[in-house]
Amino acid sequence: MARTAHPERHSISRIGWLRAAVLGANDGIVSTGSLIVGVAAANVARSEVLISGVAALVAGAMSMAAGEYVSVSSQSDTERADLAKESAELARQPELEQDELTKIYTERGLDAQTARTAAEQMMAQDALAAHARDELGISEATTARPMQAAMASALTFTAGATAPLVAVALAPAALLIPVVAVVSLLCLAVLGVLGARGGGAPVGRSLLRVTFWGALAMVLTAGVGRVFGTFG
Repeated sequence: MARTAHPERHSISRIGWLRAAVLGANDGIVSTGSLIVGVAAANVARSEVLISGVAALVAGAMSMAAGEYVSVSSQSDTERADLAKESAELARQPELEQDELTKIYTERGLDAQTARTAAEQMMAQDALAAHARDELGISEATTARPMQAAMASALTFTAGATAPLVAVALAPAALLIPVVAVVSLLCLAVLGVLGARGGGAPVGRSLLRVTFWGALAMVLTAGVGRVFGTFG
């Protein structure tokens, strides 16, 4: 009987941009929504709340992009340095590197002869790729991509921050704070569900996690705004 194809899609292939995208969207909703709630709690005009929110969106998106680019670039630099070192070691002492790869395969459960054969064949095909994957843990799916992370983070931060800003523009003045809070929490809930499904994680835990921290941030900033608004 002929076997049919058995394609598998694993979530790890999305890890490069998914982490940055979820972080960006979450930060956009939480930081902008919390700032708006805090400023509104100080009893200022709607126009001032909007200006503060727009400023938070622009500054936050740029900060997220720069932060992701710098941090992921550091990871990329480390990966390149390790690969350069491994390449030099392969050129200088290939036999020892083959022994090292054999030992790795043996520790994973292969018998000594099979491990030696596997190491020889893997190194014959692409020695650096074999050591990068099996010794250093660097693969195509998980390698650092600074620009991808920066763009994903900035764009999703902007998308997340837009929701509370729209709520400010449309909400009645008397209900501005509760409307912004509810809209922000709903967006966080949707983000939690999407992030969990995109990463293959339990939905309930992700949903609870993002809404809890978002609600806490808004409560705290509302308290700060109320206190300083009273002094003003």
